[in-house]
Amino acid sequence: MKILKPKLALYLLAVVMLAMPAGLISVPVKAAPSQPLANWNPCYRKFGYPFECTTVQVPLDYSNPGQASISIAMIRLPASNPAERIGSLFLNPGGPGGSGFDFALFVSPFLYTEEVRARFDIVGFDPRGVQRSTALRCFGTPRQWEPYFTPFSFPMTPEEEQIWITADLYLVDACAQRGSRIIDHMSTADVARDLDLLRQAVGDEQLTYAGFSYGSYLGVTYANMFPDKVRALVVDAVLDPIAWATGSTPAEGATVPFSTRLHSDDGAMETLKEFFRLCDAGGPNCAFSGDAEGRYAALAAQLRAEPILVTTPEGETFPFTYQDLIGNSLGAMYDSFSWPDFANFLAFIEASASPTQIGLQLHSFWEALGLITKRGFPHYPNFVEAFPGVACSDSDNPHDYAAWSAAAEAAEAEFGYFGRIWTWVSSICAQWPGSMESRYAGPFNNSTANPVLVVGNFYDPATRYEGAVTVANLLPNSRLLSLNGWGHASLFLSQCVDQAVSAYLTTGAVPAEGTVCNQDLVPFIDFPILQGAGEIAAARRLLVTPALLPDVVRKIKK
Repeated sequence: MKILKPKLALYLLAVVMLAMPAGLISVPVKAAPSQPLANWNPCYRKFGYPFECTTVQVPLDYSNPGQASISIAMIRLPASNPAERIGSLFLNPGGPGGSGFDFALFVSPFLYTEEVRARFDIVGFDPRGVQRSTALRCFGTPRQWEPYFTPFSFPMTPEEEQIWITADLYLVDACAQRGSRIIDHMSTADVARDLDLLRQAVGDEQLTYAGFSYGSYLGVTYANMFPDKVRALVVDAVLDPIAWATGSTPAEGATVPFSTRLHSDDGAMETLKEFFRLCDAGGPNCAFSGDAEGRYAALAAQLRAEPILVTTPEGETFPFTYQDLIGNSLGAMYDSFSWPDFANFLAFIEASASPTQIGLQLHSFWEALGLITKRGFPHYPNFVEAFPGVACSDSDNPHDYAAWSAAAEAAEAEFGYFGRIWTWVSSICAQWPGSMESRYAGPFNNSTANPVLVVGNFYDPATRYEGAVTVANLLPNSRLLSLNGWGHASLFLSQCVDQAVSAYLTTGAVPAEGTVCNQDLVPFIDFPILQGAGEIAAARRLLVTPALLPDVVRKIKK
């Protein structure tokens, strides 16, 4: 097994800032023609559910809608009780660049409650530029990606920064040469326009939608571009749209990378502190209990001084570095069901176990995160191109790599371990060749026809809770639902949240103001080992990987 560490966070997302600058749609957008109803055909029946698939044509360029069209791939699981059917529930799993098609395929049979699945067609789609839809492809085969992958998850020295920048420019040059016209039309605003046509294609008068992580930005963008078309809109694991798009001031947008502005590093650090606290409280249920925070700091210092060797079950030996520790730690914070396995792995490193023993524990941890799976991907999954194709089209960023170096240094000084990894994840935007002309950069405070439900998790390592508070304050017709839990997004963590969301989707009723739900199972107390969580853990893994987990912490087997 050859192990490569992709430097790009294909699936990142974010959070924070309360000031709101003026914004606009940069180019005139002509009215798209009304969309005919989609023709659905049976598909993926081997999964045991009556899935149906279709392809919808939408304009490539909404400023010239009659000029050229592209394809959007959709899948749906029809409502199990057609007599009580309300309409379609559209999903987006985040990223940007996550496959909503795959997300619906694997999650829709378990989504929320039986009533939601009975009364809605669950619809997933691959956004423009992604996977099965008209996709951004900058290479002929995935093998050509390899020069883009660095031997570390983020740079720490000037020498490593140069390696990182060289890899960035390899992707930039490839996309400038082979990106095709789609590279200039991948903004979230374009996806929101597509989504409104998809709404028409399923015959719904207004949109019902649930978006997670970056999918929250798509939902907020749609709500502000098409406020009269909102029937019910859930945004879960919410990023701050101002921080994402422009920053609080023009100067901030020009000097601070968007992934630094989001302060995911702060959210990740607060979640790691909760891992330490709950591990110590779990006593014998956590293999790393007893001053977990101090022991972790000692491990970090040890690895920063000198890597250790790890041997995979396939027999490949490689150095495990400080950057590997931070990348794997971030991955663990995404899903608290993985925490027991992560604690076991840390304990094996601390005990100076053999490379083979550590490799077995690392393999077990990756399995817990869903990073080792028998499920295949499309022939060319375009993971590498999709993230910057959207994120760099949406966000103001510096054009000098020195800004990333300075921001990473400052973020690590302020927020600790995750400052560098969450800053460098966006460096591809420094020289990205795609256009930003079609984006929507605000305002984000339009009043929608019906309430928007905003769901935030107190301890989210990618989209910290403050992002949900910001969006709830921005949208006049919204309600905040809080989760006292650990990990990225709320799905499969709390029956309380699921019931509240289900009631909102089916009736439009929002939960009482100030509602706080608790996670059903507390790490190291209610589930001392991952297997004890059973089907809940399995469903959770479908959410957090691969659709929502930054590629900086994934290991890709070639």
